[in-house]
This record gives sequence, C-alpha cells and structure tokens, in this order.
Amino acid sequence: MIDRYTLPEMGAIWSEQNRFQKWLDVEIAVCEVHAKRGTIPIEAVEQIKSRATFSVERINEIERITNHDVIAFTTNLAESIGEPSRWVHYGLTSSDVVDTANALLLRDSADLLLKKVEALMGALERRAVEFKHTPQVGRTHGIHAEPTSFGLTFALWFDEMRRNRERLLRAREGVAVGKISGAVGAFALLDPAVEESVCMRLGLKAAPVSTQIIQRDVYAEYLNTLAVIASSLDKFALNVRHWQRTEVREAQERFAKGQKGSSAMPHKRNPIISERICGMARVVRANSIVGLENIALWHERDISHSSAERVVLPDSSIALDYMLQKATGLIEGLVVYPERMLENLNATRGLIFSGQLLLALTNKGVSRETAYDWVQRNAMKVWDEDKDFLALVKDDQDIKAQLTFNEIERIFSLDHYLRNVDMIFERVFK
Repeated sequence: MIDRYTLPEMGAIWSEQNRFQKWLDVEIAVCEVHAKRGTIPIEAVEQIKSRATFSVERINEIERITNHDVIAFTTNLAESIGEPSRWVHYGLTSSDVVDTANALLLRDSADLLLKKVEALMGALERRAVEFKHTPQVGRTHGIHAEPTSFGLTFALWFDEMRRNRERLLRAREGVAVGKISGAVGAFALLDPAVEESVCMRLGLKAAPVSTQIIQRDVYAEYLNTLAVIASSLDKFALNVRHWQRTEVREAQERFAKGQKGSSAMPHKRNPIISERICGMARVVRANSIVGLENIALWHERDISHSSAERVVLPDSSIALDYMLQKATGLIEGLVVYPERMLENLNATRGLIFSGQLLLALTNKGVSRETAYDWVQRNAMKVWDEDKDFLALVKDDQDIKAQLTFNEIERIFSLDHYLRNVDMIFERVFK
C-alpha cells in the first residue's frame, strides 16, 4: 500500500483527521438547518459550533470500547461541547453522516484527480506536437506493420485521456450526493426539506431516494472510472516498456544521474516507473471489483460493504493520484531516439511498403488476389532469405509489367504514409 502521506494533498483528503472533520461538517450543517427551522435553539447551535472539537486518538480509544465509530465520534464531541451536545446527531442515523461525508471526500478526490489528468493531457499534447513528423514503424501483433508518426501515439493517448476526463467528471457528479433520510430512508424523524437544505449547504445534491445508505452503484461508478483511467496509464506505460527494450530502443525513461538499474549489473537501465504504473493498475482494477460487489446489500442495508470501502476508496484514489503524477513525469522526461526509429523502419528491408505496393497494382487493373500473390511471394523471400524487398520487386517480371521504375520508387517512400498526419492533429487538438 502507498504511504498516503507521500502525496500530501490526496493523503490529507483521506487522513483520519479530515474524515472526522467532514463528519463534523455534516453534523454542524444539520444543526444549522434545524436551528433555522426552529427545531433546536439557535444559541445551542452557536455553542456547538464554537466548542466542538475532536481527537482522532480519543475517538479510537472510545471505539475500542463501543465498537462503533460514529458513536465514538459523537461521544468525543459531547466531551467538548457539553450540554448542547444533545442536539448533535438529532434525528440522524450513522450513515446519514458517513455517506454524506463520503460524498465530500470523493468529490474532493475527484477534483484533485481531474487536475492530475489535465496535467498529463498537457504533457501528451506537447510531446505529440514535438514528434508530429517523426516517422516510426507501426506494429500490429508486435510485428512491423506500416510507417506511422511517433507523435500520433501521443495524440491518441491525449484523446483517450480526454475521454477519461469526461468519465471522471460524470463520476464526480455521481458521487456528490448526500442523504439525511434516517434509518431506512423514509424520513421518519426528519422532514425531507432538512436533507435538501443540508446538502445545499455542503454543495451536494440530495439523493432522490435512498435506504439507510447512498446506493453503492455510485461508488462503483467512481471506482470503475478510476480503474479505466489506471488501465489507460497501464497501456501507455506498457508501450514505453516495449520502446525501451534493448532490441528496440526507440525511447526510454529518463535515467537520472546517480540512478542505479541493478544491484548485480551496472549497465542496466530498466523501465521501473512504467513497470510500477503497470503493477499498480492491477490494484486499482481489483478494487473496482469490490465496488461492484458492494452494490448488492441486504434490504435497506447491511455493513458488508463498509469495511471494504475503508480500504478501496482511499487506496484507489491515492494510487491513481500517484500513477497520474508518475505518468506525467514519465511522458515529460521520455528520452526519444528518432535515428533508432529510422533504423527499425528499415530493419525489414522494405517490407513495410507491401500494402502500398498491393494497392498500386490493383489501381493498374490487377485483381487483388493476383496482386497479393505477387507481392507476398517477394515478401516471403525477404523473411526467409534475407533479401531486399525493393530489389526483388524491381526484378519481378509481373510487377515490372505493371509499374515503372519511378512508380516503384515512389511506392517505397514514407511521405505517402504520413501525408494525413496534419489532418489527424487538427481533429484531435482543434
């Protein structure tokens, strides 16, 4: 588990101190609404607001006896408030406080994650523009396919992160929901107007209907959104790991002065940040399963979800926050080798132009099946006999009968493959 204090902002959101502070914010908001409605004395609310303090250590001490965290919390509040504390938690059930406070914690977490997503998008856009016209071989099934632009990779990732930003905005809206509706959600002890007013004070929406709890599909959406974003980062990092392989070496993580790659092999430069991102994505995805499992609860509620949420909600938020920060640094510091990309483009001795050759022959009137056979028989010689594809094509009598020498030369040009890169960038970054 990541030390939640290594990331001060997100760690502070999920600290015990802040969690109990959010509980207190909810309790005070309820008291203020009651006072405004004349349910409890205004002077009592003023005393509650001025006197209310809590101690995490003291709450934990009381909970060891009560075995109930909210009772331990309200008991500790009463110790500081005194007599007016009888109005604290008036008409509430524990989940009114916990779930409404969770909405505040999740909303704040989503806001911080959105900032990190936008920072990564900025880094991706900058690298996309930088390498817009840098040729690289495209790969399908891990095998050389056709030439592409290295910048297009970053444009693709930018577009994916833009979708992730929209997903996170929707998830933020979904979790920013409070409930002050009592033990089974039927407002037996409270007027529904209290819930509306409390949620408005806290900047939340009131759940249109609830049981004792906010329904867990909204938490599942949040956790699954984080899992999707983590999986995108996993994909990005996996590509970096491939580029950094010795046999490929088209790009690599920045290797800082004094950094060490291996305790046994001083020559090593390992893609440790990328591997860390890939590994942590597995944790965030696994946590999303817990969110789905928590949707189905007995009747108006049980607490099978509660213990698991204490782990997965903070841990997924903290983990993704860390992953986004590391991914941004990874992209910003990525060391790129365009010359090596050209070497790899030429590694298959021209085979990457086979598709363009096939199309040129069909444009001359040759049937696709026949043209495919002509091109493939030469391509297989390159694979099996280490021949040069262009030389073989120039000597092929069937192909020579259809294409001039200059036409064949033009087919073996990168320009044709990259001619629409500007248009794609316009679509992505307009």
